[in-house]
Amino acid sequence: MIELQLKPTLYSYETCRDFVKELNIGEGDVMITNEYIYEPNFKALDLKCTVIFQEKYGLGEPSDEMAEAIYNDLPKGYKRIIAVGGGTILDLSKVFSLKQCHPILDLFDGKIEPVKDKELILVPTTCGTGSEVTNVAVFALISRHTKKGIAYDTMYGDKAVLITDLLKTLPFKVFATSSIDALVHAVESALSPDSSATFRVFSYNAIKLILEGYKKIRDNGPEGRIPLMKDFLLAANWAGIAFSIPGCAAVHAMSYPLGSEFHVPHGESNYAMFTGVMNCYMKYKTDGEIATMNAFLADILGCDIKDVYVELECLLDTILPKKALHEYGVTEAQLPEFAASVIENQQRLLKHSFIQMDYDKVLAVYKSLY
Repeated sequence: MIELQLKPTLYSYETCRDFVKELNIGEGDVMITNEYIYEPNFKALDLKCTVIFQEKYGLGEPSDEMAEAIYNDLPKGYKRIIAVGGGTILDLSKVFSLKQCHPILDLFDGKIEPVKDKELILVPTTCGTGSEVTNVAVFALISRHTKKGIAYDTMYGDKAVLITDLLKTLPFKVFATSSIDALVHAVESALSPDSSATFRVFSYNAIKLILEGYKKIRDNGPEGRIPLMKDFLLAANWAGIAFSIPGCAAVHAMSYPLGSEFHVPHGESNYAMFTGVMNCYMKYKTDGEIATMNAFLADILGCDIKDVYVELECLLDTILPKKALHEYGVTEAQLPEFAASVIENQQRLLKHSFIQMDYDKVLAVYKSLY
């Protein structure tokens, strides 16, 4: 069992200017970002690199169609790709760091050998995905009406860069969905049978930072998050380290149909599944790591262990109100289809679940959340 693995070298800067200067970003580089990030943070620095704005190729989470469109506009011969953005941009850029990534569907089907031939620098602008320290890229495969992830060691970043300034203008809804995503990463990785004592140090410390931060936001309102941005950026990074090998599990697997069919933001779709999956685990197994997790959560929340998921949901609802599946437009008839899709397409994730999840268990969770 791997006790700990850290692939990228981790850098941190207070400002974008410091980052650009130290890494000497310029000609021969490609930066993939969003215009609303570039304008206030990089435009005045007069960069000489090629800049591509992801939103001009589609909105929302990364897809095969979006990737193909950007691929057609990438310059020839670039040696370094700098991704500055949320999970969409970071996941796209991992693919573009490969020697061959076209056709995208062939890469996701395992028909293309994932050989890396460009330096990859990953700079998150949300406090959620932890993608800057993982080798995972998750795309919506539009023609197949599903989402699928790939994970190759060649898709790890060479450098992961944390810049506190980039989070200060993050809208509250994006903060909420991304940080809950990080919380789920931390919980799922801690419960993974592939975790270790060392990985769990990152899992549990990320959970504590996030939940303690949420309590302050609950008490002080949304603006209470501003002085906590470095804490949340670190927590998301630690959660990314925590699941880099142990993986995410049933929560993520079950969230994918909701995200792909109804375009629910990733963190929000995770929250829609989160406590339902945890209660499912508890129905079948109450000892082992989940007992440690429940005691840890109860201590932070100041409640009895038996009430931990009720109290956790109450706290999370102050950050992002939870919706039932039917409120997103899901029909009861779709639940068996969702369950079948998860079992067929998400074994990469399900294998990391705290208990073995089969079709009946998955369907039961969906019905409980409907």
